[in-house]
Parts: sequence; structure tokens; C-alpha cells
Amino acid sequence: MEIIQFFIDLLQDPRSFIAEWISSLGPLGAYGPIFLIIFIETGVVIMPFLPGDSLLFTAGFFAADGQGLNLAILLPVVWVAAIVGDQCNYWIGREFGRRIIDSGRVKSMTPERIEKTEAMLDKYGPLAIFLGRFFPFIRTFVPFFAGMGRMHYRKFFLFNVLGGIVWSSVFTLLGYFFGGIPVVQEHFELVIVAIVLISLIPAVGGVLKAKFGKKR
Repeated sequence: MEIIQFFIDLLQDPRSFIAEWISSLGPLGAYGPIFLIIFIETGVVIMPFLPGDSLLFTAGFFAADGQGLNLAILLPVVWVAAIVGDQCNYWIGREFGRRIIDSGRVKSMTPERIEKTEAMLDKYGPLAIFLGRFFPFIRTFVPFFAGMGRMHYRKFFLFNVLGGIVWSSVFTLLGYFFGGIPVVQEHFELVIVAIVLISLIPAVGGVLKAKFGKKR
């Protein structure tokens, strides 16, 4: 339960966590937890609920105006974390996907999320690897199902690299350029909540569409 509480607290107030990492681990050491959380969210299919978007935004804020992180180091760190995470998830799906699905132990892998992920892969093919980056939960499941479906590895790799770089860069640079604005500073926690809610809109919309679509 402690690990769950840790991630809940991190989701609510990533600024305090990154400040603590910089203080206790030093600027260079702080990149480690950031890398690890982004990697786990994208690379471990049982952990799709980690706050990737808000963490990237907050890390970008700490890279602005010499607040402890360096953008030239931070960007490659989150690029590698996002790319390697999806690579790991692809091979998990490829080697163990069906057994994981059949076990029913991954509670976050609901029928609605499975259906939405498979529909995205069917509709967009390899491009879904890129697009899925911008959907919480879905971005964890897409590489898993791509591996399970034996998507051609070169196609997967190309769109994984493109998606990982674009997604992590967008949210990091948003924090870098806009995190220091006074109104954002004064309401930082609300901004983080807004980022989480906005990023969840497509996923919630997909679930509602699937639910009410079936009733019709």
C-alpha cells in the first residue's frame, strides 16, 4: 500500500517530489527517479497510472531559470526513458502477452481499455504507436498489444522513437516555457490537476462511447 500512496502523492504534488530529489540526490541524481517513473509508466504494463504528463511538465519547470535541472540533460533522459520503456513493453507483449491477458491479474486492463487499444491499432496500424503516447493508460497498453500482435519490429521501432521524443518533448517544454508564469506559479497544483484531467478526456470519452454505443 505504501507504493500506491507514494504514486498518489506524486500525482498530486510532483513539484515537491522533484524539489526533494534535487535537494537530497543533487541535480544529477534527480534525473534518476524521473527516468525511472517515465520508464515504468511506458514499459511495465501493470503500471499505467503513473503521472507521466504532469511529471514531464514539472521537470521542465525545474529546468527553467536554473532551478536545479538542465534542459540539455533532461530532454535526452526523458527521450531514452520513453523509448526504452515502450521497447520493453513491446517484448513483454510479444513473449508473455496472451498469458498475462488470460491470467486476469492486471486489473487496470479492463475490457473497455483492451477494446479501445485494439481498435486504435486496427485503425491506425503502426501510427497508433505514435498517437497512443498522448493517451494515459492507452500509451502503456499500445506497445504491449503491438508486441502481442507481432507488429513488424522495424515499423514499431520507428514510430516508438518518433512518439517517445515528441510526447516527452511537448510536455517538458510546456513546463519549461510556461511553468514559471506567475499565474501558473500561484496555482501550480491546479495546473497539474488540469493537465491530468485534460489528458484523461480522450480515454474517458472512449469508455463512454463504448459503453453507450453497445446499449444502442
